[in-house]
Amino acid sequence: MDRQRHTLIVAGKAVTIRRYNTVIVGAGAAGMACALRLVELMDQRGIADAAARVAVVTRGLSLGASRMSGSDKQTYYKMGTSPDFPDSAAEFAKTLTAAGCCHEDLALIEGVCSLQGFYNLVRVGVPFPHDRMGSFIGYKTDNDPAERATSAGPRTSKSMSECLQRKVQRHGVAIYDKQEAAALLTSGAGQSRRAVGVATVDRKGAVTAFLGENIVLAGGGPGMLYETSVYPPGQVGLHGLALKAGLAAENLTESQFGLASVKFRWNVSGTYMQVVPRIFSTDADGGDEREFLTGFFPSTRSMASNIFLKGYQWPFDPQRIEGRGSSLIDVLVFNETRQGRRVFMDFRQNPVAGGGMAAFDLADLDAEAADYLAAAGADQPTPIERLAHMNSPAIDIYAEHNIDLAAEPLEIAVCAQHQNGGLAVNKWWESTLPHAFVIGEMAGTHGVKRPGGSALNAGQAGAIRAAGYIVNACGCDVHGETVDADAVAQLDELVGKLAGFLSAGDRLDPLATIRQIQSRMTRAGGHIRSTGAAREALAEAVALCRQIAKVGLKAAEPGKLHEAVQAEHLALTSAAILKAIVELLAAGGGSRGSHLVTCDDGLEIHPDITDSRTGKPLRMKGENESLRESILRVTYDADAAELFTCETIAPRKAPTDRKAFEPAWKDFREGVIFND
Repeated sequence: MDRQRHTLIVAGKAVTIRRYNTVIVGAGAAGMACALRLVELMDQRGIADAAARVAVVTRGLSLGASRMSGSDKQTYYKMGTSPDFPDSAAEFAKTLTAAGCCHEDLALIEGVCSLQGFYNLVRVGVPFPHDRMGSFIGYKTDNDPAERATSAGPRTSKSMSECLQRKVQRHGVAIYDKQEAAALLTSGAGQSRRAVGVATVDRKGAVTAFLGENIVLAGGGPGMLYETSVYPPGQVGLHGLALKAGLAAENLTESQFGLASVKFRWNVSGTYMQVVPRIFSTDADGGDEREFLTGFFPSTRSMASNIFLKGYQWPFDPQRIEGRGSSLIDVLVFNETRQGRRVFMDFRQNPVAGGGMAAFDLADLDAEAADYLAAAGADQPTPIERLAHMNSPAIDIYAEHNIDLAAEPLEIAVCAQHQNGGLAVNKWWESTLPHAFVIGEMAGTHGVKRPGGSALNAGQAGAIRAAGYIVNACGCDVHGETVDADAVAQLDELVGKLAGFLSAGDRLDPLATIRQIQSRMTRAGGHIRSTGAAREALAEAVALCRQIAKVGLKAAEPGKLHEAVQAEHLALTSAAILKAIVELLAAGGGSRGSHLVTCDDGLEIHPDITDSRTGKPLRMKGENESLRESILRVTYDADAAELFTCETIAPRKAPTDRKAFEPAWKDFREGVIFND
């Protein structure tokens, strides 16, 4: 099927054209799962040359959150598989929707597809542990009422993506590396408008148009938006590209933040906290050590027990601040770093008591912590010894990056870690633009809160659903001998813009632009938010987008064009998120999920924690629970004053009708299930 490749002259430049049935943009665990599923389904239907009908396009095969992220034992959240704890898809869905702003049909599907996706990962070689009876025993993770979590170690998602990739490559699916997605190509107008391809620019400045009957976006979260981020360096996402093409987004206000190391970006959740290390701060030069937590907890027992709880209450959660809860630690860490100080975890020492407080005693922890450590046999005298006993790979992961936890403290900060919102999808993970599917973190399926590790399950569920719909409802053919006129016009615009980036002139520097975006997003769109800061930041973000459209970005050479593309897309993504934040705050949104909203008359967090705006004690606005029954949808509009329009929609309900086997079987045989 080499007829897929030819060259088209666009705006005086040669553009390579490649044709497939389905083009997947992103090579992480979700993208690779979708590619594998597509080929296997086509093979099952007797489709010839199945692998030649699918392509994977990626910015970097070794990059992205799947390949480079993890934690102490990175969690995969699935339906329960322990013989001692019964579970169901319906109960699973209730957990996903518990905090609101979540489509019930998607939550139920993620439950229904959970074990199918999990056992497929076991099949391809991901080493999830089981006991001698074959049971995959679980454990409890954040926002998890059951023991549904499992893990293949600190790099679970890396193992997932690599095992899936090996299967994909054995089938012979083409993988195109070092391709920066620059534009989503569309055809038609109004109700007939649809996705037909994606245009990329490589590290030599060459443009390729990957044309397909279906485009699957699996590019992960927009990690480069934030100054303090635990996303891997270079994790850009594809949100700007998708938004520009008209895909609607939902719940962009909802991201997840938590404590992470900054020298090497890694979540310090789970065992890192459960071994109860010392946490202290220094000045910018590493001097003036301060036990900054001690004055905010009534006793050493309370302080140490809350450090332990950060293990599976890891995401910052404003609802876990009141009553000296575990998320008070996040606030205090942020307060130190905001003042220019540095914060460290020290596994060589136990927590140090403040004046008048009793000395740390492992036996004096609250029952939840004491019982957990006792069950694990973790009674060693120091945190590093407890960590070595409970989870030695958690030490090894830092050693691989030249950080010796037994010899030096670990610098940490409150970092952006995951976006719960994203692009809107239906029950087949198709976006609001027909034939454009969105899976993985890019798909806005999570609502306000999610159990730790549920994103990995959601990515596999989305891959299963998108692939199933494509093969059964969209067909498997590779069409077209000519390039659609609309796509040609969009390629002409793109090639002209890239040429402008390379030409002489006074344009914006991409890296400086990205740093400006990151500073703004951490300041106004991070885990501490206020109406005034959000409005100011939105105005700045919109002005930046308009400035980019007017004067452009500069690239010193063709090999730097990808940086300009990234800056342009991140600018648009930041404007969309800030627009959503402003709209939610205007609707009365308060502190929820993983962000705290400040106000002058709210709950005082602590008299000694001040608001940087006013110098007065920091106060938080409580959650407006009535907003749990609504989802904020954001759509790009170049003519709008703030570039985006917002509307509120109700979360979709899960279907409750259940057909008997025979009529359900008939619907399946006749393909009726794909019609609605």
